[in-house]
Amino acid sequence: MTDSGDLEYIYDDADSHTSEIAELYSYTEESEFLQNKKAFEDLMEEYGSPEKWNEMTEDQKHVVVLKLLDAIEVSQRASRMLAVRAILYLVQGVFGECLTLDEQPRLARENIFLLYEAGVFHTFVQLLNMEAENSSAATSALRKPAVSLGDSTDLRVILSVLYTFVEVMRVSADSDSDEMKKIQENFKNELSQPLIGDELLAVTLFQMVTRFCSGSAPHFPIKKILLLLWKTILLSLGGTEELRKLKTKYREEAGLSPVPDDTIEVTRTMRAASPPASAADLIEAQQQRRNNRPFKRSLAKQSSMEDPLGFQDMEGENGTDEELRDIEERQIALDETRLTNEDPRPPSPRPSTPVPSGVQCHALLLPNKGLPWVPKVRQKDIENFLDHTRMKFVGYQLHNDRSSLAGLPQPIHEGLKVLKQHMYTSLAEIQIKKEEDIAKHPLSQKECNVTQNAVELFYQVMFPNLPQYMIALLKILLAAAPTSKAKTESINIISDVLPEEMPMTVLQSMKLGIDVNRHKEIIVKAISGILLLLLKHFKINHVYQFEYMSQQLMFANCIPLVLKFFNQNIMSYVGAKNTISVIDFPACVIGEQPELTAETLEIGEQQPYCWRNIFSCINLLRVLNKLTKWKHSRIMMLVVFKSAPILKRALKVKHAMMQLYVLKLLKMQTKYLGRQWRKSNMKTMSAIYQKVRHRLNDDWAYGNDLDARPWDFQAEEFSLQANITRFQDRRYNRCGLSHDADFQPVDNNFLSVLGKEMELTEEFKQHYESWLFREVFQADVDWNQLLNPKYL
Repeated sequence: MTDSGDLEYIYDDADSHTSEIAELYSYTEESEFLQNKKAFEDLMEEYGSPEKWNEMTEDQKHVVVLKLLDAIEVSQRASRMLAVRAILYLVQGVFGECLTLDEQPRLARENIFLLYEAGVFHTFVQLLNMEAENSSAATSALRKPAVSLGDSTDLRVILSVLYTFVEVMRVSADSDSDEMKKIQENFKNELSQPLIGDELLAVTLFQMVTRFCSGSAPHFPIKKILLLLWKTILLSLGGTEELRKLKTKYREEAGLSPVPDDTIEVTRTMRAASPPASAADLIEAQQQRRNNRPFKRSLAKQSSMEDPLGFQDMEGENGTDEELRDIEERQIALDETRLTNEDPRPPSPRPSTPVPSGVQCHALLLPNKGLPWVPKVRQKDIENFLDHTRMKFVGYQLHNDRSSLAGLPQPIHEGLKVLKQHMYTSLAEIQIKKEEDIAKHPLSQKECNVTQNAVELFYQVMFPNLPQYMIALLKILLAAAPTSKAKTESINIISDVLPEEMPMTVLQSMKLGIDVNRHKEIIVKAISGILLLLLKHFKINHVYQFEYMSQQLMFANCIPLVLKFFNQNIMSYVGAKNTISVIDFPACVIGEQPELTAETLEIGEQQPYCWRNIFSCINLLRVLNKLTKWKHSRIMMLVVFKSAPILKRALKVKHAMMQLYVLKLLKMQTKYLGRQWRKSNMKTMSAIYQKVRHRLNDDWAYGNDLDARPWDFQAEEFSLQANITRFQDRRYNRCGLSHDADFQPVDNNFLSVLGKEMELTEEFKQHYESWLFREVFQADVDWNQLLNPKYL
């Protein structure tokens, strides 16, 4: 990767449709494409239909599809899989009849809509469930010393058909008619809500991932499973645009103002308008200025005479490093002006009202140098501000009072006004407050009807086994990480890329090596996309769904795992060239095929970066941010695992969004790293100041925050876990009831009570007559009381 400038990389939910389809197939599967073509041609000859698919009428195509579906129902496995391969050939766009690469995606799209209307997708979902339970295939794989590509042939064909269905339906084309868009919407709804008797496709895939990690099904093609799982979640729940709409909708329903800005949109706008200097550039520029500048003392003396903006009164005890750097920059600019014989700009007028020193003065004098983010303030920040100032000026506190300002000086009034102007209330705060009210008043505060949207339904079916699903994903991520060493006890994630016969030539070995590295990169890409999507959707739907998943990830060591992933040569990973475009699908089966040589493979792709690797890095950084934000115990894990130098190396990647999330992670732990670290890393601190959103009264740069008390960390995590458990018990346990015996319902129906079988003790049976005489015959019952109106 070159160091000539920022990467022209656009972050999105997924790569281009062509790249996503190509990444489904490994290079060792190249020989199987012709098998699909031959299977289709053989069946067409058997059915007596024209061999050319494009020469058929719509009615003829429909008849062929129905015949293929009938063939799938045949009990003989060989005949069934022949029909499955023929359908895969149709899904692949009948590449044997394509003259150009542009024809293939168009024909594939037309065929998929035709196949979907005939019910092919649901048939293949049932095939997947049936093949996943194929015990003979699992037993055969377990007996082999090494599982290879041939052990997953049938599953790979089925998964390829399902993945292409989902990917094509996910992407909208300009030529789509209203009818096709309606079909796409129906397809999305069917993925979100399972048919009667069936599970969600995503849950089936999660179960397959868990079985693969447990070792009971080592022949599962894990890359294809993860890709299909990722795209199924992306389509059924929605991507970035859908998340933005849902957040806006839920905030409006809660009576909250819209989000002031969106991270992705702001970074895109900044880049489109004028690409900002990257964090690495800022650090390098500061280093160059430090090396080239004269001594501070002489610079300050000279600037006192020649500084047109009058910064000389800032030099002294109240002067900051930021102010000194600003003085130096202006002095250098004046020197350059003299050398070019150009008149300097007229001096900016000093503000008429006194302003505080430091950064605020710098911002007032230079209004064009502003931060792209709107500052935010939490309700808790305002409460802490008032508690501190009241105790300082009047000597007492008023709990839960955010309006009384008696006895406080006027500057405090103005400061509180500024804080309230920038106060931001999140959905999570509203949901947590509601949960607290329900916990305090369980009888009077009833939970309103829970909206049965796609995310809620998905969480309900995932909830019982969510810890196992998260552990399985992280196990695979660990095995696919570039820093992981091969171990005999680790899971084998490359079984579906290894050929049955190992390579014999140098060219074949090089090709297989590229394929294995590409295979691992795609797996990391899929897992990072799955984790981020689930965290974001759960957080918007309900904060405790998000917190439950976050805790399970933390318990499964997700934080050190992500840091282990970044503890590598990140520049090499981002610029990796593990792609051979000439043998990507469909280029490998359309047109004249070039000859591959060792020199061609060594040169690789002429690209400055690898899209999927930057995508994975950004996703994992975002996941790490979500796990640690406002969680002091988890932030301390970043400190304990020495994440600062690892994250600082990631700043070398010149991409605004990736650097933003790295700097966020550095910002949240600066207060715990100590004064010496902050003093030694002032360049990084400056980059954080210029790039990351600010909390107006966040003392992140000095470490004086009251929340930085280590003895509260464990209690904070335990309290969160208790709140999550209470929420789960109330909403998702059997019958939706709490385990608390005081709130269990009482059965007042005498028929059901008398109908229950009671187990009598042996002692009671021996003395039954005595009990009957004492409790029944001798009991004085006033039966007239039954006629009393108050008992009727």
